[in-house]
Amino acid sequence: MELSPSAHADTFCRDRLPPFPLWPELHFDLPELHYPDRLNCAARILDDTVLRWGADRPCLLTPTDRWTYGDLLERANQVAHVLTEDFGLVPGNRVLLRGPNNPWLVAAWFGVLKAGGVAVTTMPLLRAGELAQLGEISRPTVAVCDHRYLDELTAAAGTTGPAVLAYGGPGEEDLVARCAAKDGRFATVATAADDVALIAFTSGTTGRPKATLHFHRDVLANADTFSRHVLRPRPDDVFTGTPPLAFTFGLGGLVVFPLYAGAATLLIEQAAPRQLADLVAEHGVTVLFTAPTAYRAIMAAGAVHRLAGLRRCVSAGEALPAAVWEEFHAATGLGIIDGIGATEMLHVFISASDGDIRPGSTGRPVPGYRARVVDEEGEPVPDGQPGLLAVTGPTGCRYMEDPRQSVYVRNGWNITGDTYVRDADGYFWYVARSDDMIVSSGYNIAGPEVEKALATHPYVEECGVVGAPDDKRGMVVKAYVILRPGVASDAATVKELQDHVKRTVAPYKYPRAVEFVTDLPRTSNGKLQRAELRKRAHAQAPSHAPAHADAPAG
Repeated sequence: MELSPSAHADTFCRDRLPPFPLWPELHFDLPELHYPDRLNCAARILDDTVLRWGADRPCLLTPTDRWTYGDLLERANQVAHVLTEDFGLVPGNRVLLRGPNNPWLVAAWFGVLKAGGVAVTTMPLLRAGELAQLGEISRPTVAVCDHRYLDELTAAAGTTGPAVLAYGGPGEEDLVARCAAKDGRFATVATAADDVALIAFTSGTTGRPKATLHFHRDVLANADTFSRHVLRPRPDDVFTGTPPLAFTFGLGGLVVFPLYAGAATLLIEQAAPRQLADLVAEHGVTVLFTAPTAYRAIMAAGAVHRLAGLRRCVSAGEALPAAVWEEFHAATGLGIIDGIGATEMLHVFISASDGDIRPGSTGRPVPGYRARVVDEEGEPVPDGQPGLLAVTGPTGCRYMEDPRQSVYVRNGWNITGDTYVRDADGYFWYVARSDDMIVSSGYNIAGPEVEKALATHPYVEECGVVGAPDDKRGMVVKAYVILRPGVASDAATVKELQDHVKRTVAPYKYPRAVEFVTDLPRTSNGKLQRAELRKRAHAQAPSHAPAHADAPAG
């Protein structure tokens, strides 16, 4: 295996790719996946769409604003000028992006890629400690941040971190003001198709977050597989959804897929289910990306009639129960497109749409991908028997300098960490996660990370965190806590611990259920037995913990 000559002057990312023997098998079976050696995905998605459809076409919408394709192209080019001229960015430098889903975050993403940089988009809810860790791993040169989200980033950057560039605020140093002084034309860097375009972080169940490295061709490959063959967008579509752009599910569904097709996308910073349904109706949305939690909540709120204009509904991030699919279909006539993707694969690789849907099944391999169910040795198991999900295709796992590469990739296959059953017709049926990851309302939450946050509170002697079944969210984070002597095991203590976790890590990770116990199951060498806690949590479901405010779906 050989890589193309890189356009990156800063070789940080290419130097940290895993060794070729640890890569998954890659194959490009479809003719649309045969990309040229020189490829900049930003130019293919944005510049080429402007050439094809014109600059006046609606592109990025918000509840209060409207950008055309020409507006986005001009501002992306201006961002590229600011980064290269004002901040000395060279191809291969990383740029950390932080903010809610809005047009300037998208302009910054395109500007980074057009300048040959590597985009590192982060969740706007992350706290300083989490941001500092991501910065240590990716070593960004510049951080571009919505002015309302500067505090945690500034605390994370300190005096030795990247230069911080705010957008959307007052003053001449703001990105928007700087862009106004720049030419709207920029010569996009001719990157290699296999130059790294973005670093996407995925939560590990232990240790530090895993940085996944994705090439320019990877970004297009997901558009030319799942979007082209399953979603099948139209140029007159209007997309919207709830996942943050830091999730590759959100990046694909709300930016790459609509713009690659010449469609428009409605960017929403935050919306409760009824608000989301109202925005769908008000803006003529035709394609919706969100988690099963949101579809349930919209029905429960009596707002499903506001979705009458939709022609496509996509669900991912957690298993879609057959009952939810059936209820939604009965109410709307729409069949939700389920799918499983992974940050390591960039987007969805098993799915089905229209007449191919079987409620309760995730679907079949997306054209361009291959999947099978295997045992621990990597051998295929018979249809109908559970095993590990294994997949290959035009995208695949490349962790950055991480020994966990050899765990995720085995015998050339990506082993996703999910237990599945394949039926005789080739449909894949989800069984469970194979590790300690808690998937709640579409968010991946590592139990050990929540344990670490709880353990820093003076009330806590010991704790264990697992996922507990939940009708609304699929799973919720549940903490089993041994309190220090003298601390009351009451509702006030529950709230104190929940608030502490919200202050320490991203708020959506907090334990919605807390149970005070006198001991925790441990092995003979003292290791916490989370499997035993999971059994206990399942036996006790549904949880009787007090209800608290909902986390956003994504």
